[in-house]
Formats: sequence, structure tokens, C-alpha cells
Amino acid sequence: MFGRFERTVALRYLRARKGERFASIIALFSLVGIALGVATLIIVMAVMNGFKADLMGRILGLHGDLNVYAYGRSIQGYRDDAALIRQVKGVTQVLPMTQGTVLAEAGEYSTGAMLEGIAPEDLKNWKALSQGIIEGSLDAFTGNDAVAVGATLAERAGLQAGSTITLLSPNGQATPFGTMPRVRKLHVALVFDANWNDYNSNVILMPLAASQKFLMLGDAVSLIQVSTNDPLNIVPIARQITVSLNNPQLQVLDWTRSANGFLDAVTVEQNVMFLILTLIILVAAFNVISSLIMMVKDKTRDIAILRTFGASRGNVMRIFLMCGASVGVVGTCLGTVLGICFALNIERIRHVLESLTGTNLFNSEVYFLARLPARIIWSQVVEVVVLSLALSLLATLYPSWRAAKTDPVEALRHE
Repeated sequence: MFGRFERTVALRYLRARKGERFASIIALFSLVGIALGVATLIIVMAVMNGFKADLMGRILGLHGDLNVYAYGRSIQGYRDDAALIRQVKGVTQVLPMTQGTVLAEAGEYSTGAMLEGIAPEDLKNWKALSQGIIEGSLDAFTGNDAVAVGATLAERAGLQAGSTITLLSPNGQATPFGTMPRVRKLHVALVFDANWNDYNSNVILMPLAASQKFLMLGDAVSLIQVSTNDPLNIVPIARQITVSLNNPQLQVLDWTRSANGFLDAVTVEQNVMFLILTLIILVAAFNVISSLIMMVKDKTRDIAILRTFGASRGNVMRIFLMCGASVGVVGTCLGTVLGICFALNIERIRHVLESLTGTNLFNSEVYFLARLPARIIWSQVVEVVVLSLALSLLATLYPSWRAAKTDPVEALRHE
């Protein structure tokens, strides 16, 4: 498409001589703008992808792909229901659990927390938590006086494996003086890190039998948490579980109804950020237009001389197309490399910046996650590159067309 003649002249025009550097400076700023726009877009999209993937993984890993409830009451005969659910194709894990709100006290520290009861053998198979044990042992999570606490709660309350914690449940026994809450002192069997600050700070685990007694549930559970091998295809599995249970008093709630609104909000935010950051590239493309127009104005005499020597309008147009496209291609390549390198090392960069500034740039209490995630989807990188190249090329069309339309007679008349 571009011959040797066009490449030589375009390269010559890009190397400005003394007195012709203003247009080249604008072109340099355009190149930097395109590079920064592409890099920023890749970095932000990678962080949003990582945030969405990690958030979805934590939500599903800790709360299951679907849950079976008996609204307004506990689930009696949960063992038979759990056995029916395990027979459904696609189900990988079934966790009968109890839930209740308690007040936790350790020394002078007190806070409200969610008490969840789970069988010790189920906790060992629950990878979302069993792989995050940082203190204590799963073997110690047994009996009537053992609990497991999250890393954030342990840090705030000064707890460690072997420490004592007091739990107070509002569900108590009626007396002539009113309902007396149940109070128990327990020891911390283990401390876990779920990589989700909200879970680490608000959830306390207790063996299932002990939690049933403490929450006065008898031989019942609050819910049955179910994990599957295909969370994205959860609706048919949920429908099959409903048919297998055949109990109108039990409700099956999958993640598409319980957490999909939150994930949809993240997706909308991701799309809005893409549109906003695309404007950076668009502004840089307008700079390409202005720099090329100035270049065409400065090179009017040169264009006329080239035309008189036999250069066609197509030759002139391709020369300036190549000048503008070179800025877009180089800027896009630099921005792509910078964005990918930054996204792959974003957590290290965050630690360096935090150590230099002494500030917390990613508060886990605000963003739910314990680290800054980044996940590069290469198809999105390709989309960003194609978008940048397309905008850069479109920006060169009008100035190049104006250059090709230059009349050599009029251009040389006043020389």
C-alpha cells in the first residue's frame, strides 16, 4: 500500500528541522496521549475483570452457587434433603448449616457477628476456608466449646488460636423476668483467612451440633448450601433440585437471584469506565488531526513541488496518512506494552506506592477483597488496540485529503 517513495518522504516530514518543530511537538503529545489512553484503558479493564472474577469467586465459594431455605423457620429432616440434593447431576458439595446473629466479646472488644454452624468434616472439605487456615488446626474444630474466627476479627479483638471468646445469643429461655439471653465462653480453635474482608470480620464458625444447641434449633439447620460444577448454568440444576426435594415449604435460591444484581452493577460500571476512558484516546486522535493540519500548512510548498515533479494526489495522501498512522501505531504499541506490564505487576506497584506515600491505596474494608486483583482478557486488549488504531487512522483522513487537494499552481503562485 505504501511505496518506498511515500515512506521516505513521510519519515522526512516526521523528523522536523529547526523552525518546524511546533507541529512535531504536537504530534509527540498526540503519541503520548494515545499511549496513556491505551495503557489506562487496559489497566482499568484488567482491574475491573479481576475485581468481578474475584468477587464472584468469593461470593460463590463462601455462600454457594445456590441455597435451600425454609423461609420463616428452620429445615427439619435436613439429612434426607441433603441426600436428595447430592444425587442431582452437577452438584459437587452440600453443606447443611445453621445461622444466627450473636454478640462477640473478647476483653474490652465487642461486636455483632454472624454465627454459622458447620460439621467439622464439611469444613475440611470446604476449600474456600480450609485452604486459608493461618492459625490453629482443623482437628481442633470439634466439641461444644470450639469456634473459628476470621483474620480481621482476630486482629481487632486480639485473638489467636487458644484464646477465649464470649458469645451472647438473643435467643434465650423465657423466665419470670423476661427472656434471658444465652451466654457461652468458647476457645478459638483456628483463625482463617477467606480473602474477603467482610467474611473475615463478621463471621464466626462453630461445629454444627454445638451451634444447634446454642441457637436452640434442635435437630435442624437454617439452610443447605450447595456448590455445583457449572455456576454459569445454575438455573437447570436449581430446577432439578426443586423437583427432587418436592417440598413446597423449601425454597431454592440460586446466585443469579441473590447476587446477580451486585455483579450486574460491576458490569455496568466496567462498561461506563470503558466509554469514559475511550474519550482519552479520542482526544489524542483530535490532536493528531491538528498536528497533521499544521504539517500540511507548513508543507504546502513541498506538496506543490512534489506534484510538479509527477507525484499524484494518491501519493501525497498516502504520505500524510503514513505520518498520522505512524503516531497512532507507535502510541498504541507503547500504550499496550505499558498497560500489560502495569496490569501484570499492579499488586507489587501498589505495595511500592504505599511504602513511598505511607497511605493505604486499597482498603480491603471498602472493596471487600484483601488484594488488588487484575485479570487480563486478551480479547479485550485486542479490542482496545483495534479501537485505538481505527481512531488514529480516521483522524488522518481529512488532513491527508486536504493535502492531496492542494493545487500546485496556487501554492507556488506567491512563492
